[in-house]
Amino acid sequence: MGSAAEAATMSTHGSLAEKKPTVVFVLGGPGSGKGTQCANIVEHFGYTHLSAGDLLRAEIKSGSENGTMIQTMIKEGKIVPSEVTIKLLEKAILGIDNDKFLIDGFPRNEENRAAFEAVTKIEPEFVLFFDCPEEEMERRLLSRNQVELM
Repeated sequence: MGSAAEAATMSTHGSLAEKKPTVVFVLGGPGSGKGTQCANIVEHFGYTHLSAGDLLRAEIKSGSENGTMIQTMIKEGKIVPSEVTIKLLEKAILGIDNDKFLIDGFPRNEENRAAFEAVTKIEPEFVLFFDCPEEEMERRLLSRNQVELM
């Protein structure tokens, strides 16, 4: 099985409503522990972890017209339209042989959530929110790039 990013570029058939996946939204600030805990959930409970950011970056890297539009929006500091991110998530979910998904970094707001439900006809099972103090997230992010000297 390929990565979620590779699956997002595959052509797929069917719809999410037919697949009836279990979807969990994973939210929290950068450095709050989303990636670490998603890895644990994947390992112990068999979910597939989809990062909205990874899917957007893969689409940009593909060089597609859609990727160029996404790159331009990000460079201009604009939020990528909900429908674009939702379509990438939908392709990834349909391209992976699993029915349990952690969606990391989406939705970013209420409009994103409502659009996801309207387009996919899927309601998330629940939202996993990591509430972490800003000082701790900053400490974690700053320590990510430090190299330990021997």
